[in-house]
Amino acid sequence: MERNPHFVVADSGSSDIGPHPLGADEPASPEEWQRHDLEILLTETRRRGVPLIIGSAADTGTRRGVDLYVRILREVAAAHRLPPFRLAYIYADVEVEEIRRRLLAGVRIPGLDGRPDLTLQDLDRTDRAVAVMGPEPIVRALELGADVVVCGRASDASIFAAPLLWRGISPATAYYAGKVLECASFCAEPFMGKESVLGIVREGEVVLEPMHPGQRCTPASVASHAMYERATPYFERVPGGVLDMRGCVYEALDDRRTRVTGFTFQPSDCYSVKLEGAGKVGERCLAVVGLRDPTTIARIDEVIAWARSKVEARFGREGYQLFYHVYGRNGVMQELEPRPVPGHELAVIVEGVAPTLALAREVTAMGARQMFYARLPDVRGTAGTAALMSDEVLVARPAYEWTLNHALPVDDPLELFQIHLITVEPG
Repeated sequence: MERNPHFVVADSGSSDIGPHPLGADEPASPEEWQRHDLEILLTETRRRGVPLIIGSAADTGTRRGVDLYVRILREVAAAHRLPPFRLAYIYADVEVEEIRRRLLAGVRIPGLDGRPDLTLQDLDRTDRAVAVMGPEPIVRALELGADVVVCGRASDASIFAAPLLWRGISPATAYYAGKVLECASFCAEPFMGKESVLGIVREGEVVLEPMHPGQRCTPASVASHAMYERATPYFERVPGGVLDMRGCVYEALDDRRTRVTGFTFQPSDCYSVKLEGAGKVGERCLAVVGLRDPTTIARIDEVIAWARSKVEARFGREGYQLFYHVYGRNGVMQELEPRPVPGHELAVIVEGVAPTLALAREVTAMGARQMFYARLPDVRGTAGTAALMSDEVLVARPAYEWTLNHALPVDDPLELFQIHLITVEPG
């Protein structure tokens, strides 16, 4: 903060945490962690009169998360006796029935990342949905005089691009700055978690400098971050267009700072807002099975097939889901694993999902225990080739799935978002 930034911006959410937090409308992080960060952000920015923007509040950006942050900020302001300030909060929740209405009216809602167009059946499986805002609602809040802006679900790059666009910076420069700043010091090396990073933005160039003295922003670290988590390393799709990074030039200004130029922006003909939605699949249980016998490990697929067949004999093939995650072979990448050669020891996580907890528990228990009794050709042993970590079946959180990852065309970038402005007067 001693560098006197014009804005302080923080991204507080992601879809990387999976569909459960959105579908169940639960935070992925304890409130204490979030309060810790919010207290530092609010007290330091208010002390210096610097606008604060927080995107995707409380992990998912639902109304719950926005309301939580508004409450915490009020409590922090009161505890520190901060002078009055104007707080804008923006909701991004979208009723499933509103999406259904548009779909029935003939609006085509195309899928993203290979998904087909949205169907009524997709909506039937959806418990909760949010719209991912672009910069326009945030810009509007700044225009209304907000000192602090708390956003519902928002495009990562847009959170950082918004104040730059408000100040007259071009979309190309603003969105590139947003893209590279979105994960804080992930654009620096060595890795130190999410330390702060300073972006110095002028028209046509972005300079990155880490605030931790042990880190540095190099051309390699900045370029690698700009390209990560992308189907293509050259394009970033944002509401209203595409950031084109094919012409980017990364230049080291010194040992710790890198300047980037050469980005462009291609506006789209139609403005679309991404929809994220999740729905509950069923109750979920887990069991852990350890394998050390070399014959069993070499024939693990036969062991799993045996166990699965016994479950099917008892419960049939419908009405539940049973998964075997084989860690030590391909538990992380599944069929994408380039070296699916088992090690000397395997851990198999047996996962059962069913409409009721009782059925999920029973399916999981049988799916795990039958590995202990698996019969293999040419093997004379009758049992004991597997070791259950515990005979207990572990009850896990319910299983959710992503049901919406689609782009909804809109006439107005603000139409799905509700902006509220209040004055926080701690005294």
